[in-house]
Amino acid sequence: MRENYITVGSSANAEILINKSRFIGHAARAETEAEAIAFIDSIKLKHRQATHNCSAYIIGEHDSIQKANDDGEPSGTAGVPMLEVLKKQGLKDTVLVVTRYYGGIKLGGGGLIRAYGKSASEAIAASGVVERRLHHLMKVSIDYTWLGKIENEIRQSDYPLAGIDYSDAVVLSIHVPVEKEQQFIDWVNELTNGQAEIESAYSEFLEFPHA
Repeated sequence: MRENYITVGSSANAEILINKSRFIGHAARAETEAEAIAFIDSIKLKHRQATHNCSAYIIGEHDSIQKANDDGEPSGTAGVPMLEVLKKQGLKDTVLVVTRYYGGIKLGGGGLIRAYGKSASEAIAASGVVERRLHHLMKVSIDYTWLGKIENEIRQSDYPLAGIDYSDAVVLSIHVPVEKEQQFIDWVNELTNGQAEIESAYSEFLEFPHA
């Protein structure tokens, strides 16, 4: 299972005007090819009067699924430039559609490549790029006498505190990056003189803005 990767934050669109042609870029996250196709179909339905709805997507831990579609534009002038934008930015599990309403002025092959590439980039910028980092949710059980110290230490650390359960013992739920699990365990044991019970509950991705 992959640990960290970047993708778009949310579905969004951005519009640009080039020589009277409207280019509307749409970006969304898609974790399966079926999700990507469904998104493309939804844009085609919404913009069924458009001249073209070109698309590209890249999916899978090792980018195993990569598709580009020119939707009637000259071969290699739309879908491929869009796919190249995804690759250049290192995005995974992302689908793009660029809708074009032709304005009557031909752009030529180079002009189309630049237009579709720019539209793709604008859509990604509108969506925002996030880094998804795999974390373990660690459960730390301690005696109430340790609560003040441990809670304070955790809140001042880089480990996000997900919650505290007050029962016979105090159980703190803390998100820990997978690569720092042993470091976290050693740290808690040092703080509590080895009197904490620590276990990994499950793994999940947390999202952070990508610089």
